[in-house]
Amino acid sequence: MKLVSYLFNEQDRLAMYVDGILYDLEELHPDLPQSMAMFLHYWDDAYPMALKVEKNIKDGKVSPSKGFDYKSAHILAPVPNPPSCRDGYAFRQHVAAARRNRKVPMIEEFDQYPIIYMTNHLSIQGPGDVHCMPDHFEKLDFELEAAIVISKPGRNIRAAEADQYIAGLMIMNDMSARRLQMEEMLLNLGPCKGKDFSTVIGPWLVTLDELEQFEIPAKENHTGKCWNLRMQCRVNGVQVSDGNIGDMDWTFAEIIERASYGVTLHAGDVIGSGTVGTGCFLELNGTGKLNDPNYQEQWLQEGDVVEMEIDGLGILSNTIVREDDNFSILAQKKNVTKAN
Repeated sequence: MKLVSYLFNEQDRLAMYVDGILYDLEELHPDLPQSMAMFLHYWDDAYPMALKVEKNIKDGKVSPSKGFDYKSAHILAPVPNPPSCRDGYAFRQHVAAARRNRKVPMIEEFDQYPIIYMTNHLSIQGPGDVHCMPDHFEKLDFELEAAIVISKPGRNIRAAEADQYIAGLMIMNDMSARRLQMEEMLLNLGPCKGKDFSTVIGPWLVTLDELEQFEIPAKENHTGKCWNLRMQCRVNGVQVSDGNIGDMDWTFAEIIERASYGVTLHAGDVIGSGTVGTGCFLELNGTGKLNDPNYQEQWLQEGDVVEMEIDGLGILSNTIVREDDNFSILAQKKNVTKAN
C-alpha cells in the first residue's frame, strides 16, 4: 500500500495511491484517519482497514471517479510533521570509500555497532523546491538514502522484534552543505548547519506488505528484514549514483534497537539508512580525484533537478532554488589572532 500526504484547504490530508489515482482515505471510509499523524497513531486499527479498502479498489469495487489524478495534487512529505528525524550510517561501502578517499583507514567501530544522529525534523519536506541560502551552495550535496517510519511507540526495542515497529519505507535525500558541515565538525560537534536546512522524504510511504516480494536475508551476523531494491540518483537527467538497499550492513531493525535504548520512539518518527555507496558527490568527487588528479568536482547548483529512484518506492524529484537573501554566516567568521 502506498500512502500519500497532500495539501487541501491549507491542511495535510492522507490518500492512498493506486495506478496514478489518489483516493482520500476519509472519503473511502468514515473510520479511516484523515492525516498521516492520525493514521500512525491508530495504526493497529487503521492499517488492516486500509488494506481491505485497497483490495476493493484493485478489485474494481471502487470507481476511479472517487479519486483524483496524482499529478493534480500538491504532494507533501509522507509524514509532514514527524516527532523526530534520525539518520543512520548503515552502508559500509560508502563509509569505506569516503575514508579511503581521505587516505585514512576504515574505522573498525563501524562493524561493532550502528550509529545515528538527530537532524531537524521541522525541515522535513517532500517533492518540489529545496530553498538554499548562499552558504549552502558552498559544496551543496545530495545523499541517496532509504528511510523508515515508526508505526507505534516503543522503548528498549530488541532487534529481533524491531521490524514490527516499521510502518513502511520511503526515499530520503539527506541534503548536505559540505563546507558548513566540515568546518563546524572540526570542533567535534554536529552536523548542524550543514544539514538542518532540508531533509527530503517521499513521494509516498510504502507499507511492508507491498515489499514482501523483495525481501532478502540480512548480511551474516545481522538481524532484521532487508530488501533487494535498486537505488539510483539522477542530476539533470544524468545518472550519478547506483546502489541497493540490500547492501545495508546494519539493518533498520538493528538501528531501531540502538535508537530506542533508554529512549521512547514514537509513531511517526523517521529514521534514515545513511548514504548508499556512490550516493553523494562528496564520495564521487573523492573517488574521481583519487583516480584522476585532473578530475573536476561536481556539486549541486541553482536550478539543478535531483531525481532519486528506488525500486518499489517511486521517484522523488526536487529542484534546487536560491533564496532571495544574500546573508552569509561564513562571512561572519572572526579572524582573531591569539596573543602570545
